[in-house]
Amino acid sequence: MTGSYEPVPEPINRTMNRVALFAHEACSAHDTGWEHPEHQGRLRAVMSALGKALPELNDRVAPLHAEPATEEVLLRVHSLEHVETVRRVCEQAATEKTILRLDPDTAVSGRSWEAALGACGAAVDATRWVSSGEGPSAFCPVRPPGHHATRDRAMGFCLLNSVAVAARSALAEGLAGCVLIVDWDVHHGNGTQDIFYEDADVFYLSMHQHPLYPGTGSREERGKGAGVGTTLNIPRPPGLAPQAYVEALLDGVDQAAAFEPELVFISAGFDSARDDPIGGFTLEPEHFALLTREVIDRTRASADGRVVSLLEGGYNPPELGRCVTAHVTALTEAAGG
Repeated sequence: MTGSYEPVPEPINRTMNRVALFAHEACSAHDTGWEHPEHQGRLRAVMSALGKALPELNDRVAPLHAEPATEEVLLRVHSLEHVETVRRVCEQAATEKTILRLDPDTAVSGRSWEAALGACGAAVDATRWVSSGEGPSAFCPVRPPGHHATRDRAMGFCLLNSVAVAARSALAEGLAGCVLIVDWDVHHGNGTQDIFYEDADVFYLSMHQHPLYPGTGSREERGKGAGVGTTLNIPRPPGLAPQAYVEALLDGVDQAAAFEPELVFISAGFDSARDDPIGGFTLEPEHFALLTREVIDRTRASADGRVVSLLEGGYNPPELGRCVTAHVTALTEAAGG
């Protein structure tokens, strides 16, 4: 498996139970420097691990190439000023042939704008693909990650909030009347929460380490206005037994299932794995597989297994590859592949 995917010749029928893998080649070219935790080796490890799993998964996945997101799609979530700022700094990095920083944590290079568009485009294409019935679920192995990006600010390695763009597109395009976002990244997805904090049609569920960057995500943060009750945070301390994290998140999924989401998104951050260099959770690949299956099963009554998952964090590349493979394998098993 290479760093980009070729389209399959014909549409995949939902009855074939194939899980889509939507990617864009520019995501591999987003250069933050090798000293940065969110470096190019992350996606290489993911693609290598998935490539090794292809003999087993080949007839159960559909590798697809994503189109870059349009500005119209981005503006469903982000301010025009934010979009123009990120694009301008990326263009400056390309001109100067160097790495620039939007903040101390968030770096860009010459192809970072193209990568960010590719990541958002993959999320939107996957959403349309799943919603149209061409396949049961999809995973997007993309970078940069997105869940820290707010409407008007890039932060925490994130330029554009790809899961928010996809969720908003699902609602705007009539693909779903209400959606659930499950975020198991070790860091709280403050950007996603902020974007949908007053939205009655988006349930945001996050389990994350506390205290830890960015310091948000208390249990008291439950939404505002029409969105009261559609935010559920599960802050947990580091170092607990894996089962404690699994049980806590699945209890949250059960609460969110009462919202009757018609489409489920997963902000799949694998920095909640054991031995991640910037997290303190203890999950192993088998726990991510279990969470994947349970999220699908516990929301199946309303969502019918429709899930779009996006890569967020995960900064131990070999472990990241193993965790992603377990996650994708579980998606195929839940689809009946």
